[in-house]
Amino acid sequence: MTHPALHTAACDLFGVQYPIVQTGMGWVAGARLTSATSAAGGLGILASATMTFEQLTEAVHEVRERTDRPFGVNLRADQDDISERIELLIRERVRVASFAQAPGERLVKQLRDAGVATMPTVGAPRHAEKVAAWGVDALIAQGAEGGGHTGTIPTSLLLPQVVDSVDVPVLAAGGFTDGRGLTAALAWGAAGVAMGTRFLLTKESTVPNTVKDVYLGTAVTGTVVTKRIDGYPQRVIRTDVVDHLEHSGRMTSLPRALRNALGFRKLTGTSLRALVREGLAMKRKEGLTWSQVAMAANAPMLTKATMVDGRLETGILPTGQGVGAIDELPTVAELVARIVDEAEQTLTRLEKGTGTGMDKGEA
Repeated sequence: MTHPALHTAACDLFGVQYPIVQTGMGWVAGARLTSATSAAGGLGILASATMTFEQLTEAVHEVRERTDRPFGVNLRADQDDISERIELLIRERVRVASFAQAPGERLVKQLRDAGVATMPTVGAPRHAEKVAAWGVDALIAQGAEGGGHTGTIPTSLLLPQVVDSVDVPVLAAGGFTDGRGLTAALAWGAAGVAMGTRFLLTKESTVPNTVKDVYLGTAVTGTVVTKRIDGYPQRVIRTDVVDHLEHSGRMTSLPRALRNALGFRKLTGTSLRALVREGLAMKRKEGLTWSQVAMAANAPMLTKATMVDGRLETGILPTGQGVGAIDELPTVAELVARIVDEAEQTLTRLEKGTGTGMDKGEA
């Protein structure tokens, strides 16, 4: 029987056995990984931002074929066809809609009225308060240790502040890889953990093995947060490509960047108008140069080159800092079972008042 502390409000909200979420990583979180996570008792989340609407529809159906457990879909609120995607989630009775960016009050209400829980990711307490006022059902608080686009506040400081500022379940993200981390998150007041890199490094992840080997060989100090990829702070593995970006400010010519941006548009069904509108918005809001806007548009294709095509020489490898604590590739079922077992052992040890590295009298 699972320890009572591991049955949280998030378990009830998501309809899952364990408070463990696999995040919607672009190019990584497809139907196979998502369904494996949900089948193992956690919440798997499909990454739809890098899918066309037709691909998302197929992925949702594939997850349904692989498991009858609840799952979620990660969305970009600024996509041209966001209304159609929302309708798909409602029609297919998807349990959770997660967002990397604030979804807006209208979308939150539409989803909530239809019984789909909304869960945006935040990196500051003020952002948590803003989306909570819109009526979101849960939050992911991602600390600076998190992979991909991330903030500057360490998880240990961000999480308690977010928990104290809202009245909805908060999932902790950024630096979590095992059961001890899950227990720590619960102690800080979280209702569970959300992990990306740890699930990327599983057997069900479709990332090429040559790329997984690079992740497994990366130390805790082997990552860097850079704005040179798309103008936003992003944690990635430090490679020659990233070093070149850091020192030169650009890796490719403007024409090549635009060609790649158009390629991403074709892959995801994004309209040219939407692509231009997004670029103009980034330039205005973030104060980016046109070169930086071109790089931002180029970034999804650079990530795809690595995570899908296995082209290490031209790619970008988003990662959390926890990558340095990972050295093997379990199945998702093995990973979830291990995390739960470690958490139960840790909770039992704490209840008994025993330590692991210090005998009585050594303090």
